[in-house]
Amino acid sequence: MTLLVDVRHRLGAFRLEAGFASDGGVTALFGRSGSGKTSLIRAIAGLIRPDEGRIVLDGDVLVDTRRDIFVPKHRRRFGYVFQEARLFPHFTVRGNLSYGRWFAPRGEVPDSQDRVVELLGIGHLLDRRPANLSGGERQRVAIGRALLSAPRLLLMDEPLAALDEERKAEILPYLERLRDETKVPIVYVSHAVHEVARLADRVVLMRDGLVVATGPVSDVLSAPTLNSGMDRREMGSVLSGVIASFDPPHRLATVQLKSNVLHVPNSDVAEGAPVRVHIPARDVMLAIERPAGLSALNILDGRIETIVADSDGMVTVRVACGGDVVHARITGLSTERLDLQPGKPVFAVIKTVALDPR
Repeated sequence: MTLLVDVRHRLGAFRLEAGFASDGGVTALFGRSGSGKTSLIRAIAGLIRPDEGRIVLDGDVLVDTRRDIFVPKHRRRFGYVFQEARLFPHFTVRGNLSYGRWFAPRGEVPDSQDRVVELLGIGHLLDRRPANLSGGERQRVAIGRALLSAPRLLLMDEPLAALDEERKAEILPYLERLRDETKVPIVYVSHAVHEVARLADRVVLMRDGLVVATGPVSDVLSAPTLNSGMDRREMGSVLSGVIASFDPPHRLATVQLKSNVLHVPNSDVAEGAPVRVHIPARDVMLAIERPAGLSALNILDGRIETIVADSDGMVTVRVACGGDVVHARITGLSTERLDLQPGKPVFAVIKTVALDPR
């Protein structure tokens, strides 16, 4: 699958000028609220007719303003999952799922309903009505309905935004199965670093209607451009590795990165499985001598690459630890007291590591 997007559109005082290319998998449109993510996905869906630009999927031109081409939304064969499930309240779960099959084109065989039900873990819900479902259950049914329409592309606009943390944790494993066990490409909108790090293959970082960075998750979410496009509390590094071993008595696992090993809380991920680790910059301390007598299990030796000062008195330090890179967000006063500067050896003390199966 190849999706090419290049659009320009004005919505009141807001102007969208965005473009990206995707070759399948999960492409995340990521950025703060108001950055233009939803406007862009609505343009892809055909819910907005852009003022200028082109949208092409697998060689099929969906939008070309110069040639006056605009394929209406009902002919694009896209599945769309909104923040709210938007299920039919008078249908059972079974009825809502069956409704999706009406939109599968003739001659196209959608995934079987039994497979979709098993994939999303909703078999025990089939005879319930939406009013008797949790928020996470309703979203899983909405995803199933979209899949049963045999979509060429699945568009998901902040599908977890309306859920509390418990419900988000409930639905994320099902989204991972959807990514890993189906061939349906996905464009996924989110402003949450953890969701994007866990689900996406590529990231399109947006700010003020513009695309400011695109690329693999580990590159974009760890890049300096991220700092100007998101909440500073979520700055950090995303590193790829594999589960190397387990320590059952202490409920820990070790993750082999490019050049380092991290100790992380145990999980259900199998030994040898690929994972990503998200290390928030606020949870990294720096020392100029190897610290002793700390409870922190992860201490990496590295060398400072860059130091960027913010207007709020904080400083973001990029530290190369062999082939791995971590970021630390510390005070300007600490930078002065430790005489930190590019090229100086330091030790990065990591307090928190979030493990994401991959």
